[in-house]
Amino acid sequence: MPDVTKTTPAEAAAETPVVTMKPAEGREAGGARSLWSDAWRDLRRRPLFVISALLILLVLLVSAFPGLFTSTDPGSGDLQKHFLGSPNLGHVFQEDWFGYDRQGRSIYARVVYGARNSVMVGVGVTLLVTFFGGLVGMLAGYFGGFWDSLLSRITDVFFGIPFLLGAMVVLNAFTDRNVWVITGALAFLGWTQIARVMRGAVITTKHADYVMAAKALGAGTKRILFRHVLPNAVAPVIVVATIALGTYIVAESTLSYLGLGFGSDAVSWGADISDATQDIRNNPHTLIFPAGMLSITVLAFIMLGDAVREALDPKLR
Repeated sequence: MPDVTKTTPAEAAAETPVVTMKPAEGREAGGARSLWSDAWRDLRRRPLFVISALLILLVLLVSAFPGLFTSTDPGSGDLQKHFLGSPNLGHVFQEDWFGYDRQGRSIYARVVYGARNSVMVGVGVTLLVTFFGGLVGMLAGYFGGFWDSLLSRITDVFFGIPFLLGAMVVLNAFTDRNVWVITGALAFLGWTQIARVMRGAVITTKHADYVMAAKALGAGTKRILFRHVLPNAVAPVIVVATIALGTYIVAESTLSYLGLGFGSDAVSWGADISDATQDIRNNPHTLIFPAGMLSITVLAFIMLGDAVREALDPKLR
């Protein structure tokens, strides 16, 4: 019996109709382009994509090479000289550009170095949930029957667990919460949406004519799945994963804000936002800059996901 599951608003907004085509269609004599080449051609003309891609490239560069942007140690502070010092916006890329926090630490240096942990968690969780959730959804959608029912019920069980609450429970069991622990905890509970999107895309794709022809010619299951089904069902998964990456960065910051993320010795946007709440009235700059960097990063990934969704959906062109 087919599995009937409730669609969340996020899935409804992110799902892209699956456009199936034979892999060779993009090379026909008439010059027809494939779905991916046509989407890339469309993306390059979208200002939304260009702006978001440049912002993401900058964030990735900052997180990978923070030493290129500041030589200040984010953990060192001088209470006597820099206690809640005001920003000096004229000193671009310098230690006092964003001011200082209540421990005399450079807010600019902490914003730069805080990008690494947040981006590593976001990218790591996205890769894990895309791989595992995509595999579960592909197997459930292609084989159907007993396997579809079993995998769908398992997915529903995990989907019913509140994401942040479940992550808090899991992380509370660890005393040393580093990047790998936080990434694993979020991925353990965050794969269900990708699985459901992939399942629906595979169900649509497996009935295409070229898949039926491959079966008739005796192609093996592995070849059909990875050569014909997966390339034509992965488009909506890419859209959901791109948007979800920003969500995972927010989740890490929320956990750090609640004291269940990185430890006090680690640099994190969420931890800095938590420390800044007690000074927000008289020294709002301690909150504005880490929160602003977090918002810009998340917005960039959401903008990128929207641009990719519009490029892969023929109805929106």
